[in-house]
Amino acid sequence: MTHLLFLGDPAVVRAAVVGEPIVLDGAEGRHAATVVRVRAGQQFYVSDGHGRRVLVEAASVERSVVNGVVVEVSDEPAASPAFVLVQALAKGDRDEQAVEAATELGVDEVVPWQAERSVVVWRPDRVARSLARWEAVVTRATKQSRRSRMPLTAAPVDLAGLVERVTRSSLTLVLHEDAAPALSSVPLPDAGEVLVVVGPEGGISERELEALVAAGARPVRLGRTILRASSAGPAALAVLSARHRWR
Repeated sequence: MTHLLFLGDPAVVRAAVVGEPIVLDGAEGRHAATVVRVRAGQQFYVSDGHGRRVLVEAASVERSVVNGVVVEVSDEPAASPAFVLVQALAKGDRDEQAVEAATELGVDEVVPWQAERSVVVWRPDRVARSLARWEAVVTRATKQSRRSRMPLTAAPVDLAGLVERVTRSSLTLVLHEDAAPALSSVPLPDAGEVLVVVGPEGGISERELEALVAAGARPVRLGRTILRASSAGPAALAVLSARHRWR
């Protein structure tokens, strides 16, 4: 079974040396000691969330601290191209479900999009709280999937912000049920960012689609069935990963 993974202090993880002691404390140390119940002699991973992963063997466990010894240090390079999920806000936590699955499937960044037809609206006084929920989802999914790199959670964008992001991307794919090209047939760039844009329950409006296409985006379809806002993005990422990363 794959070792558990915890997110440690980046400075401590970066300074780790094989054979030297290392301490997992704070919230993660407390979780390891009291919730997961790591025991002396057990091995587990500690990551800085930026690609470095340390294999640790626990030496002693206290109430909220695990003292261990570094067994192995490895570094995971950043993926190229980077896969970015632009997820429209959706009701009933479907957007968070999409973010969770996308993280498990290897997305490199998630961007909340306040689309015209989004039922959910992040009011200015609640943006920070809503964004914190997404970040918590990403953090949990990162640990569950044993990722060394935690996806970025970007600030929310409106249509203007999304259009600007599209102009900077190497490729932007807009999932749309009326598109002719299949996602699986579109050539992928070797570097830069590949944006996958997913609309809300009511779909992407004509005005939004026209603006995104004018900025260089390409509408594509996944298949013949219509997917929910919670599953379309992860399905697209699975297709892209199968073509470019899972080889």
